[in-house]
Amino acid sequence: MIPYAVPGDWTFRNANIAQDFDAHVREQLPWYDLATGAVAHIARHYIPEGGLVYDIGASTGNIGKALSDTLERRQARFIAIEQSKDMVARYDGPGTIVEADATAYDFERYDVAIAFLVLMFMVPGERGRFLKELTKRLKPGGALILFDKIEGRGGYLSTVLHRLTMAGKLAQGARPDDILAKELALIGVQRPLPMRFMDYAVPGAVEVFRFGEFAGWVIECPE
Repeated sequence: MIPYAVPGDWTFRNANIAQDFDAHVREQLPWYDLATGAVAHIARHYIPEGGLVYDIGASTGNIGKALSDTLERRQARFIAIEQSKDMVARYDGPGTIVEADATAYDFERYDVAIAFLVLMFMVPGERGRFLKELTKRLKPGGALILFDKIEGRGGYLSTVLHRLTMAGKLAQGARPDDILAKELALIGVQRPLPMRFMDYAVPGAVEVFRFGEFAGWVIECPE
């Protein structure tokens, strides 16, 4: 149950949302912890000794906490980037937290970058450019890991998958009126990726996860 009034336009620049974000996102996305574990498992394969890892759109530190043991063992640098000062204030992960707009951030060459449920909140037209520039900074042998929401495939199957998402939220205890309020608040704020977005934005992306309207990809940089 969302313990506050859902804003008319959804925003992460809100102290109430930041405070309850961890519980809220798990209520809304029942596969959230499963996907987090998958991201951490994949990332471990690409993080070298003394490597550099970026968490783009870090929120309160979920991905960083899942990677903390690996980062410590391999003495890897971890830079978390988050645009919302309210989220930054509640960051509880490893490494360095930077309050910044990722689309304007000057990335170093890195071994692993993770954008977990971030692109759908970026301005259409900017996210393709952002990914192309981000991919250029990836070191040989490294990986860019993306998890995000995508547009429906069309036809009846789109209805089926959308209802799968709604059913999952209800199963986690979300109230129907909260689900509806959140859905309406996302109008114009959340823009799912076009179905073939990865094909032209980052050719070579390999799909590694899918649940209903959400998917995950890995982009490797060959040696």
